[in-house]
Amino acid sequence: MVAYHAIWDLVYIFGMRLDWYRTEIGYVWQQSICWTFILLSGFCWSMGKSKFKRGLVVLGAGFVITIVTLLFMPENRVVFGVLTLLGVCMLIQNLFESFYRRCNSTIGMVFAFFSFLLLKDINSGWIGLAVWKIIEVPKSWYANLVTAFLGFPFRKFFSTDYFSLLPWYFLFLTGYFLYRFMQEKELLQKLPDIHIAPLEWIGKHSLILYMLHQPIVYGVLTIVM
Repeated sequence: MVAYHAIWDLVYIFGMRLDWYRTEIGYVWQQSICWTFILLSGFCWSMGKSKFKRGLVVLGAGFVITIVTLLFMPENRVVFGVLTLLGVCMLIQNLFESFYRRCNSTIGMVFAFFSFLLLKDINSGWIGLAVWKIIEVPKSWYANLVTAFLGFPFRKFFSTDYFSLLPWYFLFLTGYFLYRFMQEKELLQKLPDIHIAPLEWIGKHSLILYMLHQPIVYGVLTIVM
């Protein structure tokens, strides 16, 4: 993620020409980061305590990024970025946890992931699977900031980091049910017990590192470039 954002800065802020970054290779790299980030967030939701507080903290961090970019980098503003999404997803999980606990983990995981795939192109106005566009969403649904948050961005909406509730909540939910599935099948105990101190430290401070990595990368590139 840090490497991807560093190259993003080089291309879109410092004007470096890297044609491959704008191709399918760059897109697949970006999507792989997004998918694992959100899936793992859902997977880890059940761990630890103060789940509601964690949701509020992450949501607040997302608001901070939005405000800072609107004030200092409006041309590269972040509205409804990934932290805003994750914070909302965590709060939704708190509301529906009792219901989800009664659901079969396998069925829940399959349903959530299929829903994610089905709604993957909802931002562009379609419901479908991969290249198959099944249903066109009414254009009237793409009206304002509220609809943009839900997954229906209006024509002039712009954000350099946009993750709407649909379809991404269902990927978060897939991670939640994946954890439940592995827990019920006692697969978590079979994972390798590997300890790598630097990676453990990064994992324990992931939020603050996410908040700081872009300013640090931008500052370093400004000095170097």
